[in-house]
Amino acid sequence: MSFDEEWSAARATATAQVAMRLNQVAPEPGGGGGGGDLELNQDHIGAIGSEAYKLHARLQTDGKHAATATTEAAGALTKENFASGAALSTAQTTWESQVKTLVAACANISNGLNYSLSSHAKDEQQLRADFTTSALDSYLK
Repeated sequence: MSFDEEWSAARATATAQVAMRLNQVAPEPGGGGGGGDLELNQDHIGAIGSEAYKLHARLQTDGKHAATATTEAAGALTKENFASGAALSTAQTTWESQVKTLVAACANISNGLNYSLSSHAKDEQQLRADFTTSALDSYLK
């Protein structure tokens, strides 16, 4: 099985697992059609951002630990006229590309969640200030 076929199969399995989890979410009492407010649980968002940052840091180091050995092996095989040398080199290049993609995705998740938390906190402060001012204005009239 080629790398692309394995990658596709892994993605399909992960997608199916997510769909199964979503299908198991219990409905909210009352039918779930209510007009509830948007809730942002900062602890959960912070934990996800923290895990994304940790994964980002680990991928940057652990994702490259075999790069030198693989490159040397590919060079040695190619030098001895083995076709597997070029294949190993291609596999290494593909691996590096995939790791870079994952590192960038983790950074985007971590940075995006940090921005969301910061932005939400600023919005909350502004709303509190506006409501406080509004309440004071109503008493002064």
